[in-house]
Amino acid sequence: MFFICAVVAASLNLFTVFDANNLRSLFLIRFGTGFFLAGIYPVGMKIASDYFKEGLGKSLGYLVGALVLGTAFPHFLNVYNQDISWKVIVYFTSSMALIGGGMIMFFVADGPYKTKLEKFNISVFYSVFKIKKFRTAAFGYFGHMWELYAFWAFTPVILNGYLYFHKNIDFNVSLYSFIIIASGAISCVFSGYLSQKYTPKKVATVALTLSGLCCLLSPLIFVINSEIFFLSFLIFWGMVVIADSPLFSTLVAQNVPNTIKGTALTIVNSIGFAITIISIQLLNSLSNNFEIRFLFLFLAVGPVVGLIELYKSLRKE
Repeated sequence: MFFICAVVAASLNLFTVFDANNLRSLFLIRFGTGFFLAGIYPVGMKIASDYFKEGLGKSLGYLVGALVLGTAFPHFLNVYNQDISWKVIVYFTSSMALIGGGMIMFFVADGPYKTKLEKFNISVFYSVFKIKKFRTAAFGYFGHMWELYAFWAFTPVILNGYLYFHKNIDFNVSLYSFIIIASGAISCVFSGYLSQKYTPKKVATVALTLSGLCCLLSPLIFVINSEIFFLSFLIFWGMVVIADSPLFSTLVAQNVPNTIKGTALTIVNSIGFAITIISIQLLNSLSNNFEIRFLFLFLAVGPVVGLIELYKSLRKE
């Protein structure tokens, strides 16, 4: 499944370079690419869970950390204003998808904890939410996703907004966008190791709390005329905003029957990524009516919703 989805997604991605495309064909191509990418990320986490009964948080920390680096990489390419054609980027990403899919297909065997799959059962899509521990992890993840991709998408906006307020300060926006987002790869790995000592739920709760506080404090960072403080704050935010992601996935995988782990991960990821569309579009719409310094207060809604479920669960333990 992983290899097939990688091949189809990479092939569809390549179709975007054709000059004959129009708006409708591009929409269908991007929709198809996203559809088949959904068969890569959650399936990758399922493969990891098949290898690790203990220490899954650490394993997923490395996996999500790789995702973070991939997300940050386009900003790095723009650091020196290199005149790189967008078609080259498409060729490169499609090639990497094919190589990655091939490596999984030919070099990664089934894990020792892989279980035989049951027949397809559409009722799982709603019945799985009857499992309380799964529901807690899922809502924590949904709150995290409300904030995460909106923060990543608007990182250059935050940096440019600060430069607008402080004319005496200048820095490379692309470089620091890369550093801020990529710093999350370190925190993913670190949180994975911490989860082995303090449990994934406790570490995820702390990370989501800290990222929520960053949302609430965000208006203040625009008025402080200190480049070091501003950038340090954003790097810290970039670390805590993603540190809980592998841990929520760990909790999802650990709190459902083995036979539906892949389905449960896919459900949670699909809903989570759908939520990111709403939060990004909301910020984009609100940017016409609110000053940039107040815009990111709206991202605190996600962490608050997620933390309500998490704190309820922790009090009962």
